[in-house]
Amino acid sequence: MLGGVFRWWYNSATLRHGNSVMTSPTVRRRRLSAELRRHRVHAGMTLSDVAEELEWSPAKLGHIETGIRKWPSVMEISALLRLYGVTGGQREAILTLVRESRLRPWWTEYEDVLSSAYVGNEAGAVSVQSYAGILVPDLLQTPDYTASVARALGHGEHTVERMVAAYLKRQEVLDQGGFDYHAIIEEDALQRVAGNLGLLRAQTNRIVELATSSDRVTVQLLPTSTGPHPGVSGPFSVLEFDEDEAALAYVEATHGGSIVEAEESVAACKQVWSELTRIAASPQVTTGILRRMALLT
Repeated sequence: MLGGVFRWWYNSATLRHGNSVMTSPTVRRRRLSAELRRHRVHAGMTLSDVAEELEWSPAKLGHIETGIRKWPSVMEISALLRLYGVTGGQREAILTLVRESRLRPWWTEYEDVLSSAYVGNEAGAVSVQSYAGILVPDLLQTPDYTASVARALGHGEHTVERMVAAYLKRQEVLDQGGFDYHAIIEEDALQRVAGNLGLLRAQTNRIVELATSSDRVTVQLLPTSTGPHPGVSGPFSVLEFDEDEAALAYVEATHGGSIVEAEESVAACKQVWSELTRIAASPQVTTGILRRMALLT
């Protein structure tokens, strides 16, 4: 029982890079929360029942179940499992999740320039669909493009260098086939750097290279001539996961992006995505346009 349960969690919360494995504590914490809720419900107990039994505050238990509390201890989770009657292999597998959810992955070193909440979920996804509005999506950017955007945001050179380093680290997932990636790029995102022909050429060539060298990368161009479209509401990404785990979305905003888990909200993002893929140029046509764009610069 232990082997089967643990392999399911392990495989769906890891990202294989060749012979290495990068775990995603973010995904593990979310899965841990879901498992604890499931066992509580199966035990026929409410949050208030559990809080009273363990002499905890309902808020503390609620934070553990929703994943708001980042570092639940093995002792706390052991107490919950004992109360719920979870033993044997299931208990050991869940405690393994607790220990691994406390690991510090590489992206925590770049929290000043990356959203750990998003990157942590991205690292455990099996597919990512991304629309970045007037910017080239992060995973497709060249270092010079990233630096240009960072400077436009008013960052100093130290932060610019950190953003470039963090983005390059994230982009390794595409070179090594970590998940299926589908991006929709606004033509305007490229035209905005047309004043720097070297940057435009390098950026278009990079996108073509990624789109043609891997079956797991799909790129579609959204021509300016399309006019207003559902994407005008803003950039977003939809992340899908293994097994029966629900998809989530990440919605960009001026004050910083946010993770969206509500089923109806994720469905709304998926609907916008479906419409964008319908009106955008096909992957084959996109590649042709980008190649011509690179040649003309």
